[in-house]
Amino acid sequence: MLAHYEQGVERERLLRGGAGRLEYLRTRVLLARYLPPAPATVLDVGGGAGVYALPLAREGYVVHLIDPVQLHVDQAREASALQRDAPLAGAEVGDARWLLWADNSVDAVLLLGPLYHLTSREDRLQALQEAHRVVRPGGVVTAAAISRFASTYDGLLRGFLEDPKFKDIVERDVREGQHRNPTGRLEWFTTAYFHLPRELRNEATEAGFSVEALVGIEGPAWVLPDLDSWLEDPTRRSTLLDAIKRVETEPSLLGATAHILVVGRRR
Repeated sequence: MLAHYEQGVERERLLRGGAGRLEYLRTRVLLARYLPPAPATVLDVGGGAGVYALPLAREGYVVHLIDPVQLHVDQAREASALQRDAPLAGAEVGDARWLLWADNSVDAVLLLGPLYHLTSREDRLQALQEAHRVVRPGGVVTAAAISRFASTYDGLLRGFLEDPKFKDIVERDVREGQHRNPTGRLEWFTTAYFHLPRELRNEATEAGFSVEALVGIEGPAWVLPDLDSWLEDPTRRSTLLDAIKRVETEPSLLGATAHILVVGRRR
């Protein structure tokens, strides 16, 4: 996982277009809906180069970013320095399973990457429990997961399933949720765990959260072959986002999204 991200693949992924751009836009919509108002203190765990942390800081939040990849932290610090009127409150290397923060010390925690790179259930629960520990009573945690079936859809859309090596990867994804890519091909992703929707809900509940929402981030729209044309036109983009919102909580469609978001509140 570290080798994958140290190649710098993440910095622009969510801003280039296509499914990544849709993931970004929808995640921003969902954060605006569920986060407490600024100037709440937000801990962005696994925050990468700051793609969500930096806009939140501009909106008045006090944002601390943590990521296990030194390159990401360096990139976040560089971007924060350019955002002089609204810099990040901090950016440090760290691990979602062992947060160096006091109990009840933040208003919200973002886990928009760690859960799908923690391949054992024990580690995922530990990360969620750490988030539960540091967030204040009444505080919110938003945690993202990759759908168990994302590689099936992606393989069909992009033709990867015609390669027997990718077919073997997908068969294991569907059977076990354990994604492994022995080929080194960047577009086939890296070591990860792919959730069933009910698993994500159950893990959040077991960690102590009251689950407020379980939603598909991109919904079924991420496989549109002309997705960029929908995103580039303001009217069509609004139509697309409205369509996703209408079905975002429909249980029968949660597995069809690329990413699932669980919103938990500490009692």
